[in-house]
Amino acid sequence: MTEVSGAGLPGVSDEDAVRALLGRESTTNHRIAVRCPRGGPAVLENRSRDAAGRPFPTRHWLACRSLSRTVARLEADGGVRELEQCCDLAAALRSSQERHAELHDGHFIAGARDPRHVKCLHAHLAFALVEGGEVGDWIRRRASVEWPERCCVRDVLEAAP
Repeated sequence: MTEVSGAGLPGVSDEDAVRALLGRESTTNHRIAVRCPRGGPAVLENRSRDAAGRPFPTRHWLACRSLSRTVARLEADGGVRELEQCCDLAAALRSSQERHAELHDGHFIAGARDPRHVKCLHAHLAFALVEGGEVGDWIRRRASVEWPERCCVRDVLEAAP
């Protein structure tokens, strides 16, 4: 059993941590690409096909619940449309989408059919936490993204009945 390093949860495997954060079993084969400063899984890197062999278009999945909630607020406030309309980021968005497709069996970030469009800020931030880039920097600034004080894994497992 793999310990969640630094998360302060002895005996909790990475698999258990991922299951807790997702609230279900993962449907893809993945690896932990980024850990939060507390050691918990923050970004999952998925294979291009799920466990059943179907295409899975999101290579990087934002597993950290705290970051996910922060980005969800930006999406609810019109962040997707705002990013799409930001002329200063058009080239960076296109480049990010193309790099993602290059790495992930031709799929654009979050399965967007048109690389000029944004489908999910969560997927863009997850991708940027692994690959870097201006789009992720924009999301972090606009959403005031910061790592939580406590590992989300601990919070989820302590809240479970």
